[in-house]
Amino acid sequence: MSVPLATPSPMSLKRVADRPIILGIVGDSAAGKSTFAAGVAQILGEDRVTIIALDDYHKHSRAERRRLGLSALDPRANHMDVMEQHIRLLREGQPILKPVYDHSDGTLRAPVYVQPKDYVIVEGLLGYTTRAMRDCYDVKVYLEPEEDLRVYWKITRDTSQRGYAESEVRESLQSRGELSEAWIRPQRTFADMVVQFVRPEGRREEVGPNLVVRHTLRPTLPHPDLSPILEGSKDKVSLTLARDIDGKPVDVLEISGDLDDKRAKAIEDLLWNLIPEASHLRAHLGQFMDDREHRAKMSHPLALSQLLITYHLVKAAMGHYAI
Repeated sequence: MSVPLATPSPMSLKRVADRPIILGIVGDSAAGKSTFAAGVAQILGEDRVTIIALDDYHKHSRAERRRLGLSALDPRANHMDVMEQHIRLLREGQPILKPVYDHSDGTLRAPVYVQPKDYVIVEGLLGYTTRAMRDCYDVKVYLEPEEDLRVYWKITRDTSQRGYAESEVRESLQSRGELSEAWIRPQRTFADMVVQFVRPEGRREEVGPNLVVRHTLRPTLPHPDLSPILEGSKDKVSLTLARDIDGKPVDVLEISGDLDDKRAKAIEDLLWNLIPEASHLRAHLGQFMDDREHRAKMSHPLALSQLLITYHLVKAAMGHYAI
């Protein structure tokens, strides 16, 4: 969305925090967690970010789960105690010996040594399940795409990348419904931000760059003043006061997928101006891989979502939040 600038080294971003800043990204299977994590890491600088995928903490191989009748969404199928311990160690700046789950064939691999960098992104299905894990994050995001959209993404990903037949994916989706309701969706309540991608009205065929994004901004974080972005863009960007699912008041920021390049850049510039200490981190934002066409695409709503999350991480690193 913007052209990278010739700017100072990322080391010019002076951190106040004396430990890694931890971002949590939780959501159901194929909600977009890995895409979000990669995008935020690209902004911050991949050499300064450690990404932890909680799927690596599965207890059993894919074949073993089938034999035992367990789903990866079930805490009993995961090393929750090790997951909890490792997130705490990473927050303290300590290395871990991380397990590895290979999605290509559903097997467990040898563990790898991981040293936390300035920022740690923890993404997965069960990252907010326990109080001990929740207390480790500086910023907590929950991804909640429209359900039909998530189903499409899951079928596309699992058939193109993970060796499943479409019938197997659909069967899995049916069997996982109760587990999602029991274990995944309740974690929504613990997030500072809920990010929901939905199809534009009357355009059910849209599954990529022109999706609408809605951010539920809870008062658990001091969100930036976004009112200036509404000027001249009210038909494409809105900020309203609403009631969350628990009845509490929240701000809801909605960004249209049809936002043109000029307006998108203006909003991006405004957000960057709120974190001038990180202006040298500007990069191409909002790229995602289209698994059907096997090529990268650009999404303004995704870019602005990633940048808003980055804003909070930079503020935490600069000591603007209680850490």
